[in-house]
Amino acid sequence: MTIGEQPEDWTEPGAHLVKPGVHRVPLPLPSKDLHAVNAYVIESPEGPVVIDSGWAMPETEKSLAHALSTLGHHLADVACVLVTHAHWDHYSQALALRGAFGSRVRLGRGERPCVEAFDPAKGLYPRQIELLRACGAPALAGRVATLELSSHERDMPWQFPDSWLDDGERVRLGAVELDVLATPGHTRGHVVLRDAAAGLLFAGDHVLPHITPSLGLEVVPSAKPLRSYLDSLRLLQGMPDALLLPAHGPVTPSVHTRVEELLVHHEERLEAAAREVRSGARTAYEVAAALPWTRRARRLDDLDVMGQMLAVLETDAHLDVLADQGVLAAADQDGVRTYAPS
Repeated sequence: MTIGEQPEDWTEPGAHLVKPGVHRVPLPLPSKDLHAVNAYVIESPEGPVVIDSGWAMPETEKSLAHALSTLGHHLADVACVLVTHAHWDHYSQALALRGAFGSRVRLGRGERPCVEAFDPAKGLYPRQIELLRACGAPALAGRVATLELSSHERDMPWQFPDSWLDDGERVRLGAVELDVLATPGHTRGHVVLRDAAAGLLFAGDHVLPHITPSLGLEVVPSAKPLRSYLDSLRLLQGMPDALLLPAHGPVTPSVHTRVEELLVHHEERLEAAAREVRSGARTAYEVAAALPWTRRARRLDDLDVMGQMLAVLETDAHLDVLADQGVLAAADQDGVRTYAPS
């Protein structure tokens, strides 16, 4: 499919044509590592529909308002926001738009436990602190426990959506029909939206062109996030290929190509984790400390606290899969999960 010309820098502000009636709108993020999130604007008879509306802050609202104005719309015209998952950089601006203009908000039903359980008084990552201790990383758990809400997070809007998106549902937006597909892994209730007729996949954070999504970073993480994620990738692998419209990164021509790369990446990480256990590592923390991280192959100690937390928990998810496969044997020793070759 021929798509509209995209800027060389995918974060460049504006409304970038994907196809007639569909535009990509990069919105700023308050993060040193991730600079923008893509919202997608779809024209509908009721008014523009936005997929993933960004982080609730004045800069986001200003960027979205400007992009909409180039399409002949105002923020108040937004009829509905469809949200792939409940992370702040996807969900919170949707709630702000609802509060200011009455736009409807829809979110995957699987996100409900996390929306219900969120309580800033319990800290940013209460469940992750428990998991880190079980991974043999008590010192890191203690550092994570000291993390506090930033100024961008403290007053974040957080409520239920107007309605839930269900797996298998078809959302009709005039001539555009979007199939809702549950793709748990990045979060337990992540969904993607597929325009089968046009060959488009609004992928949220499930399939990203340049980075591998974190797994289970949420208030109520699922027990086996990597197993869910791999199953969700294979779900897309079994469908006709489509144009990849990611939440972070440029539009790319093939979902299948990137899915294959992600499956290979995780197979390589599974093999590497198993190799470290055979070499004597016993906990997720020990395995993570032995593995390289990021495209720069950094050591665990070179990452910041957030990066270390994500690395250890991702390693634990890989070890869980290896135990499920019978490659490793898992045991509990005084509240710490240990692994050994089967």
